[in-house]
Amino acid sequence: MSVEQVERMRVAWVDTDAGGRIHFSNAFRWAEVAETALMRRLGMLERWGDYPRRHVEAEFHEVLRFEDEFEVRLVVEAVGRTSITYAWTIERDGAVCISGRHTVVNVDRDGSSEPLADDVRAALSA
Repeated sequence: MSVEQVERMRVAWVDTDAGGRIHFSNAFRWAEVAETALMRRLGMLERWGDYPRRHVEAEFHEVLRFEDEFEVRLVVEAVGRTSITYAWTIERDGAVCISGRHTVVNVDRDGSSEPLADDVRAALSA
């Protein structure tokens, strides 16, 4: 079974563009909220390292607007030697509005990739 985090949220006015729809960049921000909540739930937030994004992608299926309630469902899709890939959906009333994924890479202070700690790998591979 994959490690999963679900966050319930609502579209705020600041999340929308001039057309009243969400601005596309918010999908990535909301996925990051779920990723942070997952690290907090697993007790790893205080020691969470430096994980820049290596790859991000999203597909927009349905429009979200101001005051829409939705769920971000984030799943650990793959744990590599130095990276973690998350797959996620943003759903309203059970319908997938946005699907995406992003890969983060563990790096040292100089920005070079380094292996994930064994406990991080174990927690995310459960």
